[in-house]
Amino acid sequence: MIEIDHLTKNYGDFTAVDDVSLVARPGEVFGFLGPNGAGKTTTIRILAGLSMPTSGAVRVNGVDVVADPRRAKAQVGYVPDRPFLYEKLSGWELLRFISDLYRRDWKECRPRAERLLDYLGLDGWASSRIENYSHGMKQKIVLVSALVHDPQTLVIDEPMVGLDALAQKLVKTLFRDLAAKGKTIFITTHTMSIAEAVCDRIAIIDRGRIVAQGSPGELLRMAAQPDSDLEDVFLEITTGTGQ
Repeated sequence: MIEIDHLTKNYGDFTAVDDVSLVARPGEVFGFLGPNGAGKTTTIRILAGLSMPTSGAVRVNGVDVVADPRRAKAQVGYVPDRPFLYEKLSGWELLRFISDLYRRDWKECRPRAERLLDYLGLDGWASSRIENYSHGMKQKIVLVSALVHDPQTLVIDEPMVGLDALAQKLVKTLFRDLAAKGKTIFITTHTMSIAEAVCDRIAIIDRGRIVAQGSPGELLRMAAQPDSDLEDVFLEITTGTGQ
């Protein structure tokens, strides 16, 4: 579970996140949408323990990310929008390194890594150096690394970047399967069709503030036009334009 309670983040006189509150529950895929510069990545960085809030609270499975950052981070699998990879390592070496960082027994983590690598079509590349991977393959290995320690909560900033149509379908199915097992999946994306297809609930942030929140069906009912899709609703809410 993710609980964000009256979160605010200031950079000098600029307020990047302004009194944001939301809850992402176990067993759901929660979409966090907004235009560029709306405050999505700032919120996610605070959630991941990489930035300090100015005020408010963020809790992961009941653990405050400021008061107990190490325990909070242990609950989360995190994929940033621009992940860094040690490209001289092989896929296996990276995954073992990640499991060691989380102080997990590699003997327990390796079977999970094998299943994920096979599912995403990386099993034949796991012994190769990451510098030889394509962009899409790198995105896949980052996703596997976020899941190798079996976190209860998964936080992903733009999960589909660089993935082809088949890989996107596999990842969407993976998210739904993880949610069915009681995991909390928190994603940002600029692809409205992906959000509409995979998310149970969505919050839209604009200029640092939550401007709409609800299931895709509830958000669609906010549209001025009856045949609108989520993209139309998003544009209507954030720019005042739609169909």
